[in-house]
Amino acid sequence: MTAAVHCHGVVQIYKTRELEVVALRDVDLVIEQGETVALLGPSGAGKSTLLWLMAGLLRPSAGRLLLHGADVSRLPQAALDRMRATDIGVVLQNPARNLIPYATPAQNVAFARQPRRADRRRTRELLERVGLGGVNRPAGGLSGGEQQRLAVAVALANRPRLLLADEPTSQLDAASGRAVIDLIRQAAAEDGTTVVAVTHDEAVSRALGRTVTIRDGRVGAEGRQGEDLVVVGREGTVQLPPEFHALLPAGSRVRVEALEDGVALRRVDP
Repeated sequence: MTAAVHCHGVVQIYKTRELEVVALRDVDLVIEQGETVALLGPSGAGKSTLLWLMAGLLRPSAGRLLLHGADVSRLPQAALDRMRATDIGVVLQNPARNLIPYATPAQNVAFARQPRRADRRRTRELLERVGLGGVNRPAGGLSGGEQQRLAVAVALANRPRLLLADEPTSQLDAASGRAVIDLIRQAAAEDGTTVVAVTHDEAVSRALGRTVTIRDGRVGAEGRQGEDLVVVGREGTVQLPPEFHALLPAGSRVRVEALEDGVALRRVDP
């Protein structure tokens, strides 16, 4: 089965007149169809950049990014636009950017379904699940939390193969956050939707099946079922978790010793 997302040595560089900023460095990552993944890491680590690449909003500076087998770098813009309209749902961190401000919640969901046939039952079901059933005010007049919930409903309108969410619960109270998490998990369970969410919310990361931690533009660790594992990079690089920095401070010299199932790092005092 073709993976939903396959990053192979992905590099992303932002250029200005005076400098270049490397946001992602040789990212290797495979996300299988139907997986639910939380992207974790400190601010500025490259999480949102990776999400925008998966959304087709950016093209990688180097390396290959495949979405359901299609190479994003080689897709014509028209084909990429079609993929984004039918196969990818996106929830931006600022919910107002996801919505038509003068349209009602139902009209927003219906507009998102334009690439497919109209389905009033689907629209009603989604709005009821996010607590907006029967709300007829324009989206621009909703509270921030209501807009966030509507944005999730809009992103799921077409039953996308891939749902990408940037901090989907950031403006929600605990109850509304749980409703959004349940809706996302339901999409994965019932429709086979692959979910990738950037989050700092522990409730979201616990609810999703896998965590991927981005540090300094690289995949530093992955976790499943509460266990975090460090990821070895292309050149043998390993990013130690912050809790071990005191044992091996920056600049430490270490001896590498071979073991039957790996290696050990032994600090050598000067």
